[in-house]
Amino acid sequence: MPLYALTIFASAFLLFLVQPIMAKQILPWFGGSAAVWTTCLMFFQIVLLAGYAYADWTIRFLKPRPQVILHVSLIVISLVSLPIIAGSGWKPDGDEDPTWLILGLLAATIGLPYFLLSTTGPLLQAWFARSFPQAKNVYRLFALSNGASLIALVAYPFVVEPYITTHQQSISWSFGYALFVVLCGGSALFSLRASTQMATQQAATAIDGPAPRAADYLLWLTLAALGSFMLIAVTNHITHDVASVPFLWILPLTLYLLSFVLCFEGRNWYQRSIFFGPLLVVVGAMSWALHTNGGVMDIKQAIPLFATGLFVMCMFFHGELAALKPAPRYLTGFYLMISLGGAVGGLLVGFVAPKLFDTYYEFGLGLFATTLLAAYVARRAMLIVPVLALAAACFTAYQIHAYIDMLSKGTRIMTRNFYGTLRVKDFGDANGDGTRRLMHGVIMHGEQHLAPSKRMSPTTYYGTTSGVGRIISIKSGAAKDIRVGVVGLGAGTLAVYGRPGDVYRFYEINPQVIELAKTEFSYLGSSTAKIETLLGDARLTLEREPAQRYDVLAIDAFSSDSIPTHLMTYQAMAVYLKNIKPDGVIAFHVTNRFLHLAPVVKRIADEHGLHTVLVADDPDSDSDLANTDWVLVSRNKAVLEHSNITESLEAISEIPGLRLWTDSFNNLFKILK
Repeated sequence: MPLYALTIFASAFLLFLVQPIMAKQILPWFGGSAAVWTTCLMFFQIVLLAGYAYADWTIRFLKPRPQVILHVSLIVISLVSLPIIAGSGWKPDGDEDPTWLILGLLAATIGLPYFLLSTTGPLLQAWFARSFPQAKNVYRLFALSNGASLIALVAYPFVVEPYITTHQQSISWSFGYALFVVLCGGSALFSLRASTQMATQQAATAIDGPAPRAADYLLWLTLAALGSFMLIAVTNHITHDVASVPFLWILPLTLYLLSFVLCFEGRNWYQRSIFFGPLLVVVGAMSWALHTNGGVMDIKQAIPLFATGLFVMCMFFHGELAALKPAPRYLTGFYLMISLGGAVGGLLVGFVAPKLFDTYYEFGLGLFATTLLAAYVARRAMLIVPVLALAAACFTAYQIHAYIDMLSKGTRIMTRNFYGTLRVKDFGDANGDGTRRLMHGVIMHGEQHLAPSKRMSPTTYYGTTSGVGRIISIKSGAAKDIRVGVVGLGAGTLAVYGRPGDVYRFYEINPQVIELAKTEFSYLGSSTAKIETLLGDARLTLEREPAQRYDVLAIDAFSSDSIPTHLMTYQAMAVYLKNIKPDGVIAFHVTNRFLHLAPVVKRIADEHGLHTVLVADDPDSDSDLANTDWVLVSRNKAVLEHSNITESLEAISEIPGLRLWTDSFNNLFKILK
């Protein structure tokens, strides 16, 4: 029946499209952290579980007419949630637990519509099976729903985000949901009429297979949980420990959904005899890659390996699930276990692991669990098959041990919270050229020399010839006391420029970064300037506090893929202008391997009538300083024409068709290098 297929397609499309829409709405409020997406995924999986539980309960305990009355009433009531725009009252103050705040925000904004969308797949498939008891392809509707989800996932960054503002996305989605309500209501009424007409036939054919056993339910749950677990674990690993490439999170989710489509499409794309061997090989290869070359594998090798590995694992998990699917009468219970498994996997990675582990150990543990599950699934095959699986488990366990040993060796501190993992590690001789580094995934957030004579020397991105070093030097030479604001603390390196009478105020969203900067690095404690640290999102703090009259305001938060785009918008620039002196300078750190950020800053500055220059620093090869790009912005053109700046200027390249970034629009895809 086309009506069922259209309704299921619409529900799955909207179900997945709303996830990036809502995440992008609230991302600026929580510092642009990648953990916002992980927390959103956890929420959506939990609500999906609730929707599947509702579908299973109604099918089991309600007759057709009460089912329809209840469901139609709920979808009509859910219209009061529209449009799906998060209220500003949910903005954090800075000292809350972001996880609980995000969960509450999502529940209040999108909770009921998302819950009802999540019920559609299993509920309509059950109605379809009841209305057309002779149909043999009911599980293909599940493949259809995953196909719709896949289309929504790919469409968002390439079709929706580049052309539609965040506000317009929310409004458009709300109209789409209203259309879904009409389709779902029509499907419900049709199912009621069809079930009445076929009641006799249904009674004779409803029980068309044996009832699942408790062991079946447990295996469904385990397969689904490991699929969800590995999806998030692989995503975390490749985005934090392999390469900070924008949009890289799309690849694992695409492969995960594709495996569902192939396994439930009905043409036997998954065959254990074909996938079992590659599964053991690729899991072993991934466990080895965790620690080879010090855990730094070339991106051209790492991404194909981990992407292929995730796809093979998901084909195994979801192929075994499809092979175990029960008779249509029990499909809601089957989907409930799949959803419960997805929620369990998401909770383990998104909520439990950050509380238990100080870094991303769960990826290795998931690989080991996969080999054990493979041995269990193959237990009735030829003896050599489960033996090989157990051998792969032993190999994987050894590699994981080597990985943990590599991470902990020479590392002073490893810590983890909502905002990711942090490591402090010493390199070299403490009395010679040794350094101490603060690492966030693959991104270095600060470095300090260990030798006492060099400890207060600027390092990495903050040398005297960098854009920020030059402008601070100019301001220090022109005034006795200056005020400097810094968005993004890192190790606190910029404090080395402080003099008696100066004030340096650092804005930092991650409390663990503040703790490590104060205890593991001496920049803050040894600076002769007055040092202040403020916890919370920088932009929200700058909006709330009185004008600070900074001589220099450094915006230093754009070094990885989790670009806090709310710090680089037309409205954000207005906030910065409020907090600097008439001749003050805003210094944007735009050094980035993957994104052209300088044109974005210039476009915003031009719109405000400001002057802009790009200072490109290329230190000598024997220097321990990094190549940097800083964009300096000011109302006063003369301050940017100082000889200390003009000697290192570089033209800002133009990007044809680049739109002004605002609080409701940005497009990372447009500025990819």
